[in-house]
Amino acid sequence: MSVDPVLARIDSSLPDSLERLKGLLRIPSISTDPAFKDDCDRAADWLVADLQSMGISAEKRPTPGHPMVVGHIDGPGPHLLFYGHYDVQPVDPLDLWDNDPFDPQIEDTDKGRVLRGRGSADDKGQLMTFVEACRAWIDVHGTLPCKITFFFEGEEESGSPSLVPFLEDHADELKADIALICDTGLFDSRVPAITTMLRGMLQEEITITGPTRDLHSGMYGGAAMNPIRVLSRIIAALHDDDGRVTIPGFYEGVPEIPADVLQQWNALGFDHTAFLGDVGLSELAGEAGRSALEMLWSRPTCEVNGIGGGYQGDGFKTVLPSKASAKISFRLVGQQDPHAIRDSLRNMVTDLTPKDCKVAFKAHGASQASVMSIDTPAFEKARTALSDEWPDEAAFIGCGGSIPVAGYFQSLLATESMLIGFGKDDDQIHSPNEKYDVESFHKGARSWARILAALSSE
Repeated sequence: MSVDPVLARIDSSLPDSLERLKGLLRIPSISTDPAFKDDCDRAADWLVADLQSMGISAEKRPTPGHPMVVGHIDGPGPHLLFYGHYDVQPVDPLDLWDNDPFDPQIEDTDKGRVLRGRGSADDKGQLMTFVEACRAWIDVHGTLPCKITFFFEGEEESGSPSLVPFLEDHADELKADIALICDTGLFDSRVPAITTMLRGMLQEEITITGPTRDLHSGMYGGAAMNPIRVLSRIIAALHDDDGRVTIPGFYEGVPEIPADVLQQWNALGFDHTAFLGDVGLSELAGEAGRSALEMLWSRPTCEVNGIGGGYQGDGFKTVLPSKASAKISFRLVGQQDPHAIRDSLRNMVTDLTPKDCKVAFKAHGASQASVMSIDTPAFEKARTALSDEWPDEAAFIGCGGSIPVAGYFQSLLATESMLIGFGKDDDQIHSPNEKYDVESFHKGARSWARILAALSSE
């Protein structure tokens, strides 16, 4: 089955595709607000009906929260699982929107045509790029070049409380040769990319308690231990002079990036001076000898996210505080074990806490990184297909954040994921006036058509 007529079909039907996307965007499927429960249900029904209109067997599956949408269609090639989410973020503050966030409009800007509305980029527009690619394949050839399972979630923007139980209960049905996730973007808003590394997360809160009450610094200063001084020493001890984290065993499971992948990253031409300059900075602050992209994508971090203790109001109050606290997070890579790192951190902090102070710990989150096996032929096929569609050659990249569903697909379905998206840095996701470039939507659908053809080839 040739992909060329499929691409032509996507081109000719773009106006209809945009109208369909507008129909989905008009549904205010805000998952975190119970007031929009019926709208989330309505969005699921819309997707079921749309898949069924293409001859795909689809249904709405109940969960304790918002429903899942699952669809199946047979084909001659490999079995692919496509994931997207139909829920969206709240729209507050509403007065910062130029138009009704659920009345999507095409606008002409100095950077091209955009579709503006809540969910246009995250994730309804991205989800529909894949659906429209499948529609074009079916319109032209009467079938798809491979077997596909569609899996649409309605709680991604509210923590996905139903996702893991659903995956556990339906693992046999959802397991596939490879999963496709369209919830990422172009690198630097121009280079097509397959995200192959997602950092994990560890969050810990530390509280140091010294005296039984706040003390007068003139009466007790110098003689009494100050918890802020203790906490400052602990925080300072977390890194050495070269920016490396000093927690024992922290770097166990941290891999070195293959030379060919580093070469791709270097070819992206990332300007760290401009990147830092946008926020008023100029110098890299991470591990010495590492590039900015290595720091952002493939190296673990330890960051202090908040500190509290003592008087912080207007003016001055000369006290020695009774307590001081810090919130510390870690971005993890490779095979780092978040639970082992938590234990090691607590042991280190306990050892650094003097006799007259007590330390208390509060665990928050802990998740392992996800690393995809890009040595399988499917990844290079997909990268080549993306390169054929876009002016710049596609690259395998990392992601500084976390997309938990990819890790769940690995651990619960034994399925590797390709994260391929077409969003841009200025799409304003989660913010007022969210938009998705019409070019991203159009070329995104063409990209998926090419990827389906490539993954189905011998």
